[in-house]
Amino acid sequence: MARPEARGARPVVRTIGLFALSIGLAVAVVLVARERAAPPARCAPGMIALGARCCGEGQTLAGDRCAGKPSRCAAGLVVTEAGCVATPRAVGIAAGLLRIGPSDWEAQGQVMPRAVPMEAFALDAYEVTEARYSACVAASACAPVPLSGEPGRALSRVGLSEARAFCAWAGGTLPTPEELAFAAAGPKGRRYAWGDTGAVCRRAAWGLVRGPCGEGATGPEIAGSHPDGASPEGAYDLAGNVAEWAAPKAGEAEGPALAEARGGSFGDGAASALRSWNRLEIAASTRSAEVGFRCVYPFAVAAEGSALPR
Repeated sequence: MARPEARGARPVVRTIGLFALSIGLAVAVVLVARERAAPPARCAPGMIALGARCCGEGQTLAGDRCAGKPSRCAAGLVVTEAGCVATPRAVGIAAGLLRIGPSDWEAQGQVMPRAVPMEAFALDAYEVTEARYSACVAASACAPVPLSGEPGRALSRVGLSEARAFCAWAGGTLPTPEELAFAAAGPKGRRYAWGDTGAVCRRAAWGLVRGPCGEGATGPEIAGSHPDGASPEGAYDLAGNVAEWAAPKAGEAEGPALAEARGGSFGDGAASALRSWNRLEIAASTRSAEVGFRCVYPFAVAAEGSALPR
């Protein structure tokens, strides 16, 4: 038979256990609350949040520029003396069927339902950077445009005509609206370039002007600095960073008054702007900090598996 004092000790042990559990739960609640109150995670491993930017580890912020040589960059980017820079390359987009219809809530019911057969093509893995465009200017094939001086940054403030001239110099063309939509949506109709869910700050550069991912941005991020948002085919920043010029429709090639840009930008404050079907109709003469571009090439360019020569 147990001694009386032993039986009496059990409630004390239980009380101590419950007290410890309560303390543990309280600490967990505080930690979760702090995490939720903190700014949303938006920079990939290898990058650090400085102001509204994601800079390479070891860099500092000079105005709105990431300055100095980084010690580390996001996966896929190269460390250079002037910052993190993506090596130009193309990814292959296999042939398939692009299905567009008003039942797709991304299309907002504003399009005629149709299925568009898509031939295979190659697409820039990264948005055209300031470094690539500067090479075109140096070759006297492109007109100068304002630059931030950060070579790895996605080019912006470039008009439709300059975008088309660059792609011709690089051996490609400006993608059509359908090619940009198919690269983002794929044959399965992905809601976002990376999939159907998870429009969060770490996957794309968006909401950086007035939130929810940052405050006060005046220009785009380093191209390719959000690898978590890459498409399954390996194209980066199809959603966010800079909206991308699309080639005018046939018959409007000489000088259209209006053109399309797709993909949303760092300035968009709603995740809906990142959807694969989102389109923006703007003047072809627009030169905005939120608009840049990438190029398309014959599919064989991606099949070669090497960096683009330009």
